[in-house]
Amino acid sequence: MAAKAPDEHRSLMGISASLAELNFERFGEWEAEHTDQNARPALLTFDGDTFKGMDAPGTFSTRDWTHAQKTLRILSGLYGVLRPLDLIQPYRLEMGTKLITDRGRDLYQFWGNEITRCLATDVEQSPGASALVNLASNEYFGSVDPVRLGAKVISPVFLDYRGSAKPKIVSFFAKRARGAMAGWMVTERVTTISGLSEFSSLGYAFDEERSSPDAPVFIRESPPPAR
Repeated sequence: MAAKAPDEHRSLMGISASLAELNFERFGEWEAEHTDQNARPALLTFDGDTFKGMDAPGTFSTRDWTHAQKTLRILSGLYGVLRPLDLIQPYRLEMGTKLITDRGRDLYQFWGNEITRCLATDVEQSPGASALVNLASNEYFGSVDPVRLGAKVISPVFLDYRGSAKPKIVSFFAKRARGAMAGWMVTERVTTISGLSEFSSLGYAFDEERSSPDAPVFIRESPPPAR
């Protein structure tokens, strides 16, 4: 990525010229050795809608951060799998980027089974763990082979009415809700699949009728007012 010109960054990731220039500069300054001077904890660096929904800086206590480090994992196009306090340098490289490398035509082929292997190891080393709650987008969870995880995968679904007759997934709201659930699981120490049904942040409520064992559904009657 450091060898690519700003225009190549722009074309590869479909971003603005200013973002492409920033990304070009960041990769040019990227260093293999991560220190307190050039890097920050992952969960304090990412600022997408999912991470805003989690609001870890505003809600996590010291003990919450410790628990999150043990139980929460972040999928990354550049780093593969991250723990919340792992140091990272600012970057933009989404998992779906069609970046050709010596391992293949995109990042899914670049990572191969490595991301799945890391998650499977974490599950295996977690006493009593029998399930992994997937709150990643389809783009990122596409880098995982659920069959090789050695654990049941639970993928919550968040629906909004937003003035329509039938509830549907609204991408922006769903991203915030996934982050909110991840943060709630940390702060409330949720350790059972059944416990997920208690989630009620941002106005969502569990809908047993629409839910399945692998996909609990949460519905919100209307989005919160714009700020």
